[in-house]
Amino acid sequence: MDEGTITVAGLVLSLSLVVVAIGISLREHLRLERDMVVAVVRALVQLLIVGAALELIVKPSTPLIWSWLWVAGIVLFSAVTVRRRAPQLPGVFGIALTANATTAIVGLGLTFGLGIFAVNGRTVVPVAGMVVGNSLKSCVVVVQMLASLIADRRPDIEARLALGLRGTDAARPIVRHSLRLAINPQIENMKALGIVFLPGAMTGLILAGVKPVDAVLVQLALMYIILGAVVVTTAMTALVGTQRLFTSDERLVTLVRSREDE
Repeated sequence: MDEGTITVAGLVLSLSLVVVAIGISLREHLRLERDMVVAVVRALVQLLIVGAALELIVKPSTPLIWSWLWVAGIVLFSAVTVRRRAPQLPGVFGIALTANATTAIVGLGLTFGLGIFAVNGRTVVPVAGMVVGNSLKSCVVVVQMLASLIADRRPDIEARLALGLRGTDAARPIVRHSLRLAINPQIENMKALGIVFLPGAMTGLILAGVKPVDAVLVQLALMYIILGAVVVTTAMTALVGTQRLFTSDERLVTLVRSREDE
């Protein structure tokens, strides 16, 4: 078997730990087993489709506009995902769409402007996926935390409003806590670079024959851009989203607590 390939049997065996994870979920009543199965199946279908589509995108003869349309699709799907995770937050789709589009533009601009990669069909989509994908995870966490915590602590917020605080000031401790929880995983990932794990872009470059030090520099630049994108996207989503939680006369809108937290 050639390097970088896997048989169907090997792919099936790679699910062993997932089976263990499902067993743990069942034993501890986490109610995550269905989500795990759906995630595994969706990942299989989506990545097979993506792989087939990328075969066409990376061809030199394919117009670059198709890559940029794909990036637009990534941004759109990210906003849809955020809205699905916290539909009770007013206007969350538009907020997430704007935040992800902004960081995608800035992140891609820095990546290609600094000459980390050349602008072509082989680089545009993967880089956008790294930037927006990491931001999406943090966005989902922050909107879920905001929806849950604000619904739980409504009396505390209303007490602050009664003391004369503006809505955003009354909710600031909750927003700050939610942002920390959403951003910290990305910071911890950076702290563990090279010690606990070797990130994908660097590993791929090394396997492709690039000098390790050059691969490290490229990975560092990408991680710095990704960290900034995560913080900017998450902060925009949380801060603008919080403003939508209060009416013009500084009253807190009604939010329903998520069943996932019960």
